Amino acid sequence: MRLIVTAAALIALPFMALADEKVEDNVKARQGFFEMLAANMGPLAGMAKGEMDYDEAAAATAAANIETLTKYTLPIHFIAGSSSADYDDSNAKPDIWNNLDDFGSKFAALGTAAAGASEAVKGGQANVGPVVQKLGAACKACHDVYRESE
Repeated sequence: MRLIVTAAALIALPFMALADEKVEDNVKARQGFFEMLAANMGPLAGMAKGEMDYDEAAAATAAANIETLTKYTLPIHFIAGSSSADYDDSNAKPDIWNNLDDFGSKFAALGTAAAGASEAVKGGQANVGPVVQKLGAACKACHDVYRESE
């Protein structure tokens, strides 16, 4: 009997390691997505606040990048076992997995907020603020419910 249990454990070890790697890979993918989103929101926010000079080309590029990012199917990376309760390097609250439809709709709302942003930021600094507000509101709506504070 002990031989069977030992054999089963040895067979399961590689699969358990793969599951851990899969969680880590998905958490890293999410974090990379959010880093790219922040890297593009930063200049837009700086221009909106007047902390950076308005640069139409840079604003349009950052907004276009955000539009593109929001077309990515990020929710596929929120796999079981990758919440903050399960994985130390995750800020994803376990509530995501209890409310997947709401979580998905909040992510879709970010895409709606981003739609047309690359054109909307053109024409002057005054046009950047409303875009940043829409994007920020969509981010906040999700973060308030589904993201652990750092």
